[in-house]
Amino acid sequence: MKNLGTSNYGAMKRFRLILREQGVTREMGGEEMSIAVQIVDNIFMNAIEIGASDIHLQPERDQLKIRFRVDGQLTENGQLPPETAANVIARIKLAAGMHIDERREAQDGRVDMEYVNRKLSARCSVIPALNGEKVVLRILDPAATRVDLATLGMSGVTMEKWTKAIQSPYGMILVTGPTGSGKTSTLYASLHKVDRVNRNIVTVEDPIEYEFTDNVTQVQVTEKMTFPRVMRTFLRQDPDVMLVGEMRDPESLSIGIQAALTGHLVLTTLHTNNAIETIGRMIDMGAEPYLAAAVIVCVMAQRLVRTNCIQCSQPYTPTEDELVSLGFEPGMTPQGSFRAGTGCAECRGKGYKGRTAIFELFLGTPEMRSLIAKSAPFIELQAACRRQGMQTMMEDGRDKAMRGVTTPDEVIRAVYTAAIEA
Repeated sequence: MKNLGTSNYGAMKRFRLILREQGVTREMGGEEMSIAVQIVDNIFMNAIEIGASDIHLQPERDQLKIRFRVDGQLTENGQLPPETAANVIARIKLAAGMHIDERREAQDGRVDMEYVNRKLSARCSVIPALNGEKVVLRILDPAATRVDLATLGMSGVTMEKWTKAIQSPYGMILVTGPTGSGKTSTLYASLHKVDRVNRNIVTVEDPIEYEFTDNVTQVQVTEKMTFPRVMRTFLRQDPDVMLVGEMRDPESLSIGIQAALTGHLVLTTLHTNNAIETIGRMIDMGAEPYLAAAVIVCVMAQRLVRTNCIQCSQPYTPTEDELVSLGFEPGMTPQGSFRAGTGCAECRGKGYKGRTAIFELFLGTPEMRSLIAKSAPFIELQAACRRQGMQTMMEDGRDKAMRGVTTPDEVIRAVYTAAIEA
């Protein structure tokens, strides 16, 4: 069992929980030697140091299990006895601005913190469960989202097409994929390439994960300030570029399409398995095919794959099944530099450290617009994408595996649905 009450205490002075009250910030109080204070501080510090994206405090019958999500995978990182767990959860709820005496309703909040001169925050969700309250914290690190477009992992051709697309004066650009596939990071990196001096850029997000330093107006979604309401207001704010965190409902999509039709550039996300399915999803949400065809500049689907640890990766020979799943003919021996990590202290025995993205992108060419407008079937849309040179996520992942960036198994896991369809 990891002793979270004493580990790393020497660094405790470098960590502070920050409270925001009526626009004024102050350090959260608490007895420094209190076990609960030490444990909460160390949970956050340990998570930040290993690059965790989420912290899970899972209540079980006789313990509170602590788990971190690192590079997309949940790992166990200790447990607490019930008598200590109650105080730990109470402190986290206080830091997040929640009611500590409310244990029968779900609550949401935000935790602000400073660690070694870094300002971070965490989106906090608490829900009553069978054995107590479960707490999940999504760590929002501005440094993690301040990424350069060139470091995301796009191939040269995809990068060229995407960079040209985001310079469009109007229309709709969509990034699709499941939760946690890096869509927001792609959009943030793209906004850094857009002219922020001569164009009025507005965003509506839930949550705001990264604060732009200049010339970008960002609005947080609330119960009263919903996506559709904010988007309607934006249209009266003389925008040039509108970033919408997610098209969650038909109303939001309809407003986004109208904005794109009336001279605005709309960047947004959807949840679909691949780029082509985005068309069907838009139509299912009530978009008229001819309107969808008129506004689409491009659609990009993406997934995240773990990258090999550079300290312990070694040459690797893929199995026959892995090669077939990657799209090679049975018995074929591809020429490539496949590698896989064996596990070391640097990667905490995982063989992977860090993640990169795999992409597929199609453009709203005249041919694609014509097919979308007449509700062409998936096969015809796929053929048209191939004619414009679209590389699928599986093919992009296969190229990265052959270069030793990641493993075949990781690519197959990330795009399993595509592998089955192929």
